[in-house]
This record gives sequence, C-alpha cells and structure tokens, in this order.
Amino acid sequence: MAATVSKIRFREPQIEMAHGAGGKASRRLVEGLFAPLLFGPAPAPLGDAAYIQINGTRIAMTTDSFVVKPLRFPGGSIGELAINGTVNDLAVSGARAEAIVVTYVLEAGLPTDVLEAEVRAMARAAEIAGVRIAGGDTKVVEHGKADNMYITTTGVGRLLTGVEISPQSVLPGDKVLLSGPIGDHGITILLARGDLDLEAELQSDTRSVFPLVEALVRDAGAGVRWMRDPTRGGVATSLNELARDSGQGIVLFEEKIPVRDAVRGACELLGLDPLHIANEGQFLAIVSSEHADAALQALRTTPGGEEAVVIGEVRAQPESAVLVTTLYGGSRLVDMLVGDPLPRIC
Repeated sequence: MAATVSKIRFREPQIEMAHGAGGKASRRLVEGLFAPLLFGPAPAPLGDAAYIQINGTRIAMTTDSFVVKPLRFPGGSIGELAINGTVNDLAVSGARAEAIVVTYVLEAGLPTDVLEAEVRAMARAAEIAGVRIAGGDTKVVEHGKADNMYITTTGVGRLLTGVEISPQSVLPGDKVLLSGPIGDHGITILLARGDLDLEAELQSDTRSVFPLVEALVRDAGAGVRWMRDPTRGGVATSLNELARDSGQGIVLFEEKIPVRDAVRGACELLGLDPLHIANEGQFLAIVSSEHADAALQALRTTPGGEEAVVIGEVRAQPESAVLVTTLYGGSRLVDMLVGDPLPRIC
C-alpha cells in the first residue's frame, strides 16, 4: 500500500539563502515541502533530534551540515563546530552522544594542511565530548564548485533517564533558563570575515553543552520540560517555535538576558536583535517553577554554567507568541528570524 502524502504547501519558485537561516523561511521549506513528502500526514513536532525505537530500545538520532565561512575563527573552526553541534543537538534532546559518522565534501585545490587541521580539530572535540567517530565518507568536487570544505555529521545518542522533552508538557508558570551570554558565535563569525569595521575581544562560544545538560537532568530532571540549543535564528526563533508548538506564551525579561557589550554594539550598528543571533555553546531550558532553583544551581555549579540565569517564564498569554518586557514597563513582540542577515555562520 502506498504511503499517504500530505498536500505540499511550499510554493516559492526557488531556494534562497533565507531558507537555510533557521527562521521563518526555513520553517516554510521544512513544513511545506520536506515534512509532507518524507514524514507523512501527521509528523511529530520538529526538534533537534528524532526518537527511534529499535527492538524495544529507544535512541535519539540527529544530522547536520556545516558550511561556515571562514573555516577557522576565534574560538573554533568548522571541524570543532561539526562535532559540538551534533553533540549539542542530542544533548538538548535528552541524550548522550555515543557515535558520530562524518561526511566531507572537499573542493579540489584545498591545501592538505587545512584539511588535516580540521580533522585534528574534530578528533580533539570528539575526545573532549566523549563521543566516538565511527565512520564516514569523502567526496571531492571541482575547483570552484564548493567553498573549500563542507562537513555533514550524523549522531546517535543514548537517552538519559529521568527526563522527557516535549513542547506539549510546557505549562504556564514554568521558567525559561539560559545557560549563558547570547550572540557570541554569530558576531564572531561576522567579525572574522572583516564585514564590520569593529575591533572586539570576542570569540565563538562553540563547546559541548552536555555536561551542563547532564547536571540539569541529574538535579531537576523531573521538572525539565523542554530544551533547545538556539543556533540559527537565535533565542527568539527557538522560543517562537516552542510557543507555536505548545500553544503557550513566552515572556522574556530584557534586563535579565545576558549579552556582551561587543555583541550588543555590533547588533546596534547593523540593526540586528541579539535574540536573533546564532549561538553554538548555549542552550535554553523550560523548567517547572518548583524545580527552577535546583536547575539554576545545577548549571551554575557546573564548569561553564556560571552565567546561567532565568530570563523569563511561560504564560497563557500572549498565546503562541514571544513577548519581551523592559525594565521601564514597555514590551514588544519578538518573531522568528526573517531573512538571512548573517549567512554561512554554521
């Protein structure tokens, strides 16, 4: 019997850069074309990993591609980013990364020492994250047909006990936790390209967040409702997706959101909102109010989580939307990222 296919809703005439930015255009592409054809008429809510049942064992599985430009930047490189990004997608899905397979798409003419440096960076990142690189594939395309190197990774993870991640479990009164300052990665990439005449002591936040997630689940697992690493599209896009999937409102307290001065300054010059800038080493968590103190303590006492903070809460209103309130009593609705102001950041 043929599988039932939902109606395709994606009618845009061609693919644009914005379709890969993680915001509204990406959502239209995935929900309007990929999901109806690949996932069937009633797909589960989109997340950072898929949950698969194999002979009674439930695992998490994720895949990602990395096309960052430049390949190396302050604080990291494409090889390190590829490992950390995959480990983090599994971590915020409530899973410990166990194995990763890697595909390299290389451009003819790529210097061997550049490739070796990235392979070494991946090996170091995998060792630090405690994940095994189990295999992979290599393709080479003609000179000028790629930008030095693209990397695709697929990771498999073992689910942690004591936590269930689901947007449907989010309730009014729950707290929004953030593991640290936002926007470092996206602005670092921008500065590394020389696109902005601004000097700043800033580096990418790329790292594995699994130790923080593990501590959070250990001390507040029963109260952890949902997690996400806000990469493309930033915090605003991740929380808008949650608001839409859960039907709840998310209210953020602007003065509580940690943003470094260099990131804020760059965003002001470019007319960007830090809430839309990509992160590669931070994560969001929705935690029940009765577990919020334990959750925050768990993060702050884990190396790398010292700047964790509660930045908001879940409310019944505004329904399916994200509202940011200011110290002076004002408020503004914040939507998903529109367009692609910072392409090729991961």
